[in-house]
Amino acid sequence: MAVFGSATPVSKLIGNELPILTASFFRVVLGSLFLLPFVIKGLSKDIKQIEKKNWIYISLISIFGMVGFTFFLIWGMKFVTGVVGSIIMSITPALTGIASYLFLSSPLGKKRVTALILGVGGVLVINMFGDKFGFEQTLLSYLGAGLVFLAICCEAAYTLIGKRMTDTISPLLVTFLASTLSIPLFLILALFDFSDVAWSEISLQAWASLVWWGVGTLGIGSALWYSGLSKAEGSTAAGFMSIMPVSALLLSYYLLDETFYSVHIIGIVLVLTSVALMSWVHATEHEH
Repeated sequence: MAVFGSATPVSKLIGNELPILTASFFRVVLGSLFLLPFVIKGLSKDIKQIEKKNWIYISLISIFGMVGFTFFLIWGMKFVTGVVGSIIMSITPALTGIASYLFLSSPLGKKRVTALILGVGGVLVINMFGDKFGFEQTLLSYLGAGLVFLAICCEAAYTLIGKRMTDTISPLLVTFLASTLSIPLFLILALFDFSDVAWSEISLQAWASLVWWGVGTLGIGSALWYSGLSKAEGSTAAGFMSIMPVSALLLSYYLLDETFYSVHIIGIVLVLTSVALMSWVHATEHEH
């Protein structure tokens, strides 16, 4: 989740210099290339063993987790600040926790609910104090906020669908196949704006951000997340999602030079307490 959180400020840096579809295409290509060495051994055999039902899930992960999340986030972050992006991300833990309970029958219980409340409370404290979050009340800023919200809805769907698969299929393989399936779609779409790219004018910072967006947030982040999901309840995973907006906020300070407020320390402590409680609940359940 810390790695996923970095996608918010990084996507803003990329979106300032590269067209949305071109950047999205490079992201899925870089992520797929990074994952290929880890899954190539026995790849043909592994693919043949995947049931038809799971191919449907992989396709949905590709649509929501790769295409939807990538496209909506980079487009939305063109119109809002990194702090605003982290505000909207703060909804993710509650959204995913409730959806896990409703659709996956994941247990909640008082301790998990308390952890979720602490996590959501922490990110609200982080994001509800300061210079109005740098949010300008314009049509484009509302459009950006709506697009980032759609991105986190895709993230929640991506988590819930992935939870159904990682008990039987390698998380690395799921991520690789989902990202690879999205490449042809992004390539077709990116062809329309390749001609608009001023390749010689793209900064080293934008290229480095693009590499991290593909290799880090898609490759490393997805592999870590799905590996964890295979060993945890959906509601437990939802608690850890509180880390994502904190990571997005802290990196927005560093990468985007956005304003830090001392009250944010209280929010960060609440989030870390939430994660510690969720970890303890998960560990004690497995001891029994």
